[in-house]
Amino acid sequence: MQDRKSRPGLQRALTTGLLAYVVLLSAAVVTQGWLVNERAEELVWEALLSTEMDYFLDHADEPGWTPREPAALRVFAEGTGAPPPAALANLEAGLHDELAVNGRVVVAMVRVVDGRRVLLALDITEFEQTEREQLLVLVLSSLAVVVVLGLAGAWGVSRMMAPLRELAQRISQLRPDIPGQSVAVGDRASAELAVIANALNLYLDRHDQFVERERAFIHSASHELRTPMAVIAGASELALGADMSPAARTQVQRIQRTALNIEELISTLLVLAKDPENLARSSDRIALEELLPEIVDAHRHLCEDKQLRLKVDLQGKCDVIAPITIVQVAVGNLLRNAIENSDSGIITLELRPGAIVAIEDPGHGMSPEQIAAVFGRGARARGRSGGGIGLDLVARLCDHLGWRLEIGPRPEGRGTRAILDLGASMGSTG
Repeated sequence: MQDRKSRPGLQRALTTGLLAYVVLLSAAVVTQGWLVNERAEELVWEALLSTEMDYFLDHADEPGWTPREPAALRVFAEGTGAPPPAALANLEAGLHDELAVNGRVVVAMVRVVDGRRVLLALDITEFEQTEREQLLVLVLSSLAVVVVLGLAGAWGVSRMMAPLRELAQRISQLRPDIPGQSVAVGDRASAELAVIANALNLYLDRHDQFVERERAFIHSASHELRTPMAVIAGASELALGADMSPAARTQVQRIQRTALNIEELISTLLVLAKDPENLARSSDRIALEELLPEIVDAHRHLCEDKQLRLKVDLQGKCDVIAPITIVQVAVGNLLRNAIENSDSGIITLELRPGAIVAIEDPGHGMSPEQIAAVFGRGARARGRSGGGIGLDLVARLCDHLGWRLEIGPRPEGRGTRAILDLGASMGSTG
């Protein structure tokens, strides 16, 4: 399951995107306005000072004419009058905006006529101050617009996302173990959300029908199979009590073992058809130190034709809360697999602290490919005589009940070690 804190929600992402769009749009408008203002200001100063410059040059050669300068405008002509300030003395021909002269801001135009340099300087300090104030007002207004639009966008997105949040909350409350569930949308939901809810409800209905069909099939098949298997097991047991040839006895024993294996398979399928929570409620308290020797004794007959010996090492007492049949099936199948893949030596079954069952055999071992295939659907116990429910079903039982199964080579040499951790079902020790 993904952590909700690891990624922002859809509402947050939409609000952030909308706010970023408003900020970028406002910044673009303010920047464009400032560039247009600067260009317009430059054209105004150029037109104004060019007009004043032309007027001065047209009347400068008239006898007795002297320029009447406004308070903010000064004329500096080379060879006449006072020299210009040092900040304006070396300006090239053309327009020069926003020059600092003695603490004031001026705009100047320089023109060279007949080798004589003429300079007009216009004091624009008050104009620049007004311009800065207007720019500040524009920036603050833009920020206010951003805040207002951001709040309005967040409110709009929240209102728009409310039905989707409600739908997501209802979906999160669905339980896989409860049939007949459905998802409803409110009156504010859009047509698209209604389509999603309807499609999800149809899927839930089909899922319930499928699960019910599967469970009904497993229960029916198991019930129908149990009766003939009980007949076969009972008949084979009676047959073994009669006199018969060794070859016939071997075949009847094989029939009996096969019947027991099928009963194990039926029990396993019934467990896998149940929900883990319902399965836990139907479990029993099992003393492993008492059950494991019984499982070993039930499998000693498989060692009669081999030079094998079964050894039980109980390292204390341990209780688990689990279906006793499934514990018998899981441990028994691992033990049977060890017997069928070994020819001679000692097979050890250990009960370790923490409800850990370890089975070690001196057999042929398993390749990495075979070990990997244990957890695939096609894996089976690879003994010469076959039998058992298959290691893949044991692995699925472990997943179903929260157990852990590890199969690998023995560290000290040839053979295989299987470790079945039943700690998830562990009860109080006694």
